Amino acid sequence: MAKLAALAALIVALIAPPPADASEPEIRTDDVDRFYRVYAAANGRPTAEVLQRDYLAHASPGLIQLAKMRNITAERMAKAIETRPQIYEDARRCAAHLPRAKARLGEALRKLGEIYPQARFPAVSIVVGRGAPVGVGDASGVYIGLEALCAWTTPDPNEEDRLVHVIAHEYIHVQQAAFNAENPDDSVLRVSLTEGGAEFLGELISGSVAYKHLAAAGRGHEAAYEAAFAKDIDRKAQGSAWVYNGLGTPDRPGDLGYWIGYRIAKAYYANAPDKAAAIRDIIELRDEKALLARSGWAPGMTLSH
Repeated sequence: MAKLAALAALIVALIAPPPADASEPEIRTDDVDRFYRVYAAANGRPTAEVLQRDYLAHASPGLIQLAKMRNITAERMAKAIETRPQIYEDARRCAAHLPRAKARLGEALRKLGEIYPQARFPAVSIVVGRGAPVGVGDASGVYIGLEALCAWTTPDPNEEDRLVHVIAHEYIHVQQAAFNAENPDDSVLRVSLTEGGAEFLGELISGSVAYKHLAAAGRGHEAAYEAAFAKDIDRKAQGSAWVYNGLGTPDRPGDLGYWIGYRIAKAYYANAPDKAAAIRDIIELRDEKALLARSGWAPGMTLSH
């Protein structure tokens, strides 16, 4: 009997599907499908009552979590649809890119598992909300407001690329959150290295940074911008000229600290003899001043491509 049981177990093991790869997180888009069924049935004008009954009442765990974090309610969604109808129309077209974007993200996150074996892989939830936020990445997963991300063309005019690279950036924040929680007293340097680290590692796994417009704005101004940044690294990030400062102006966009932090992280990685250890250091960010010192970064320095 024991031999028969062992043989049966072997047969089951041979015919059973292999377990899902731990580096292939679930990328959920069912909320998008459900929203646009509700939206179409209401001719693009769903009421708060309809949104609550037919959309939010059937929310995925990711939509439930994002709604709690960013106060997404049926009433606020109905108002956003009324006042900004075009972003919901545009997002319906943009949603056509999701299958290909999901495939590319799967490849990027598998690469993350290769370069950072300690990586955690909670789900990515792509939903439709109230026009904001664009994206959130924390220890519980990544949450993307499709209508907000599709409307925000500034980082990259290509919709599919924007989906892939912004989500890759946010997924690095998932890894960072295991070691560091956001603190309102964080310095310019710390926040810039957190965001710049997400830009650099997001590029490493997906092929590009998320916020391409910052690199374009900084090109040719590296020495001036970075000399000014170096004077402010110990300032509190909140209220600074480097992060958390909105869109900025065409001449000087907001959040230039993302780009400078990217350049510091890239310099650190390039100079590190142990690349795996460098990736851990960028994610865990135990000591931002030590990382800066070891990076070899200096204002205006040229980085290899």
